Amino acid sequence: MNLRAVIHVIADLLIVEGLTMLVPAGFSLFYGDGDIQAILTAAMITLATGGILARITRNPEELKLREGFAVVVFGWCALTIFGALPFVLGGAIPSFTDAFFETMSGFTTTGATILTNIEAMPHGLLFWRSLTHWLGGMGIVVLSLAILPLLGVGGMQLFKAEVPGPTKDRLSPRIAETAKILWGVYVLLSAVETALLMFGGMSLFDALCHTFGTMATGGFSTKNTSVAHYDSVYIEMVILLFMFLAGTNFSLHYRFLRGKKEVYRLDREFRFYLLFTLATILVVTAILLLSKPASIGGALRSAAFQVIAIMTTTGFITDDFELWVPSGQFIMILLMFIGGCAGSTGGSVKVVRIMLVLKHSLGEITKLLHPNAYIPVRLGGRVVAPEIVTNILAFFIIYVITFAAGTILMALLGVDLVTAFSSVAATLGNIGPGLGLVGPVDHYGHLPVMGKWLLSFLMLLGRLELYTVMILLVPDFWKK
Repeated sequence: MNLRAVIHVIADLLIVEGLTMLVPAGFSLFYGDGDIQAILTAAMITLATGGILARITRNPEELKLREGFAVVVFGWCALTIFGALPFVLGGAIPSFTDAFFETMSGFTTTGATILTNIEAMPHGLLFWRSLTHWLGGMGIVVLSLAILPLLGVGGMQLFKAEVPGPTKDRLSPRIAETAKILWGVYVLLSAVETALLMFGGMSLFDALCHTFGTMATGGFSTKNTSVAHYDSVYIEMVILLFMFLAGTNFSLHYRFLRGKKEVYRLDREFRFYLLFTLATILVVTAILLLSKPASIGGALRSAAFQVIAIMTTTGFITDDFELWVPSGQFIMILLMFIGGCAGSTGGSVKVVRIMLVLKHSLGEITKLLHPNAYIPVRLGGRVVAPEIVTNILAFFIIYVITFAAGTILMALLGVDLVTAFSSVAATLGNIGPGLGLVGPVDHYGHLPVMGKWLLSFLMLLGRLELYTVMILLVPDFWKK
């Protein structure tokens, strides 16, 4: 392990983070909430630490694969530690455990919060809270690859370790160019959504914060009742549309913008994602109509928003689905284990993995009738390599074991079973709201301290897709 190279890149990431902290300082100054000193102090500490470490470790060697994994995991932790400083120094979240939880929830785009009164938070800190979503959505590492040429060396190792999904599309032979392309699409969609939300009556501040939560599929809102605060069909439809787009592979958006109009229709994963989402919306609408007095329009509005919010792992709320009948709640829980497409900002398992596991399972059933048949797994007319199928099956097993172990540990900490399993599902899948004491209108602040640290670890596991973190726990990783 070349620790010098690892520390050098983490130092550069801290410099990027310190600079981004200056943006919420502007909102703090504009609104005059008194949090500017805390934000600027945190920014200076972060910049100074990054600068000193970068100078001490200057002229590092090229990153290799294991250094790439180490940079992403330790870098994410370092960014979270320093990202928690504005909350602690400002006194808004005096407990470091709570501040770390909130910041990890932001960077991993989980959206689980310990706050009981969000609207009482100063504007600068609220903006920083939402900005962590936006940075974590496309990935602070990918951002650095785009704007810091010195990270171009060995950059593919970082890209492979950080970008969510079982496959990583390279849109350009140069990894830095790929990062710039992805961030370009991300910024463009964010700008369009912000403009549309402002047209619907939101202030620039609220529009930006909700855009950050949407495009990153994070779910942090500036309002205590989330998107339900606005009670606006227009605002809900704008956020719904962009949640769906954020749950789509961003390489498809890029190719569409380059003139390939058929790219969505030809992509098997996107078609499955679209049809499954529409079918689930219809089922949930029917459940709501049969279970309580409601108009078709009202039931469809509620079902569409909540299904897409949970499916894409965004977690915005317009309806308390904990008050739905058990069948509706069960569907919400199932959606927590699916997620968006590979290459999106969504969390959880990902649609393409679900598809390939289903295809593999159907093939195994067919082999019972034809034992000697060779039935390859295909996707989009192409045969999927057996090692990829094996990797995905292993991912499923590890995901289920991690979910079960997390639930047991939360229960051992004295948390009731519904809260335990839903909090683990919601944090491991980077979703946010669960059921029980962490339901859509509740928060995570009352959980035990050890429970918050466990769930913070699960957020990181889920955001980095298990393998990236777990490989650091293998003894061979640290051997020469």
